[in-house]
Amino acid sequence: MTYKMEQTMRWYGPKDPVSLSDIRQAGATGIVSALHHIPNGNIWTREEIKKRKDIIEATGLTWSVVESVPVHEKIKTRSGNFAELISNYKHTIENLASEGIHIICYNFMPILDWTRTALAWNLPNGAKALRFEKKEVVAFDLFMLKRKDAENEYTPAEIQRAKEFFENAPEQELKRVQDNILKGLPGSEEGYTMEQFQAALDTYNGIGHKELETHLRLFLDEILPVAEKHGVRMAIHPDDPPFDVFGLPRVMSTANDMKRLVSDNPSPNNGFTFCTGSYGVRADNNLPNMVKEFGDHIHFIHLRATRRDSEGNFYEDDHLTGDVPMEAVIHEILKVQQERQISIPMRPDHGHQMLDDIVKPIVNPGYTAIGRLKGLAEIRGVEAGLVWAGMI
Repeated sequence: MTYKMEQTMRWYGPKDPVSLSDIRQAGATGIVSALHHIPNGNIWTREEIKKRKDIIEATGLTWSVVESVPVHEKIKTRSGNFAELISNYKHTIENLASEGIHIICYNFMPILDWTRTALAWNLPNGAKALRFEKKEVVAFDLFMLKRKDAENEYTPAEIQRAKEFFENAPEQELKRVQDNILKGLPGSEEGYTMEQFQAALDTYNGIGHKELETHLRLFLDEILPVAEKHGVRMAIHPDDPPFDVFGLPRVMSTANDMKRLVSDNPSPNNGFTFCTGSYGVRADNNLPNMVKEFGDHIHFIHLRATRRDSEGNFYEDDHLTGDVPMEAVIHEILKVQQERQISIPMRPDHGHQMLDDIVKPIVNPGYTAIGRLKGLAEIRGVEAGLVWAGMI
């Protein structure tokens, strides 16, 4: 028997303009979803979980992965009622398992989830992509937010590029950058005003890489026994982008971070969402080797390709181009699946806005139907070709 990746797509719930019927027509069999309407930190009840599960299963699909059960900021900073919030997280794990859902994606990124400065960046072929522009982030930090001592974190060249952008950009461009950074993107926990954002940053005073690594380990110390008892696999998503932003430490960006996670909490239920786009932004990450090394702990897969440059910018490229050696990554994933005798859920991530989706309002940036359909078809073709060629 050949174990292929389980093909899934993300669905944001009943208000998502991409319907479950659309996803089924694309050829996916699994759904990745979350209860975004439940306030961060509250328990997901069995009733609410079952309600979402019933909607998904009524269309002939399976709720394969939860993405995400958010980790409250007080857990990350170990402040306030963090112990109660961890207890709530444990109850949510138990309730998800009781409803037959056994893979939970989460992240430990401080304050901001995935960050982009442009949500509809024009590609040469006329499609639109998500983009992270370093000079715009630096300009926001230095000249809009005016974070104390932020200039010490950038090179003179980065500061000069940011200053030129800030002084010459039209007002609407500056507003675009500010809105995209502060308002949050799909899957992020919340949006902020400028004042709220600075106040949130202040809660991380005194928390650097070592402190946040310790807080992650202590969180996993608490929840992994519950996950093990109920057969739930915890899959941490890497930082996006995989480097510090706005003085906030990032602790899940490299192969060394992955090694630390499984060493600090050596449980088979402790593992990764292997996101090729996030890890691929760093030139020092060898993605095929990372799959080889950590394959036993990969519980969920995001396949997308980013293209980076020497200035720290990157954008979402076609799934089979960019800086991600996608064919080699899929080859290693297939080998891991045969060794483990499982099919790991995979979803095509961050598709382009293209064809008639270009004229539709952007509701969930990166999650239009046609771009992800194209990505899924390309990934499916690579997998089929590798199997046909007998390379696994």
